[in-house]
Amino acid sequence: MTDFILPPPTPPSVAIIDSAARFPVRRIFCVGRNYAAHAREMGHDPNREPPFFFMKPSDTLVDDGSAIPYPPLTNNLHFEGELVVAIGKSASNIKPEHSQSHIWGYAIGNDLTRRDLQSEAKKLGRPWDWGKGFDRSAICGPLHPVATIGALDKGAIETTVNGKIRQSADLADLIWSIPEVISILSTSVTIKPGDLIYTGTPAGIGPLICGDICQISIEQLGKITTTIA
Repeated sequence: MTDFILPPPTPPSVAIIDSAARFPVRRIFCVGRNYAAHAREMGHDPNREPPFFFMKPSDTLVDDGSAIPYPPLTNNLHFEGELVVAIGKSASNIKPEHSQSHIWGYAIGNDLTRRDLQSEAKKLGRPWDWGKGFDRSAICGPLHPVATIGALDKGAIETTVNGKIRQSADLADLIWSIPEVISILSTSVTIKPGDLIYTGTPAGIGPLICGDICQISIEQLGKITTTIA
């Protein structure tokens, strides 16, 4: 048994639908600009840009139904509704047609972003960490096992703030499909059980302020709710 000089932190985890058990989380990968309309609203050409990835610390995870405080150092906190894919089997350099067998399940996520900090980092050519990887920035609903719901390659995804629709798209609108995303990611790192992939957000991103109630829904997965305290 290993002795530690400090108590080891509790492993980050996310809920599993209709289960008391939880899914341990190893890493969080996020895909940037994976919906054409969102790429255009951010000033980029989706037809010429390959997918890219950034990461969030796994201890930024927050469960559905949480009330989170407005984060420090920002005046422009944004929501980003996304499909989350949970990896259940290790692989590297896999082909898209083999990717599905490595998925454990799916969830609804919200990639909270300090947009002003991210924009400033872009201008200066610096990493996005302070804009993306802050405390409680990775909201994730309960996982739905792929064995129960099958592959998700289409279905409505919608974000509302205080009941008003802000984002509305379909998973079929993804520039890079889920199997392609997993395949491309696996050429750079070995994906492992416990990895989460936030697969990109549709057009319509926007700000949240104190008191806002943000709901994100995905067909077959239900919805998640977050309150900005």
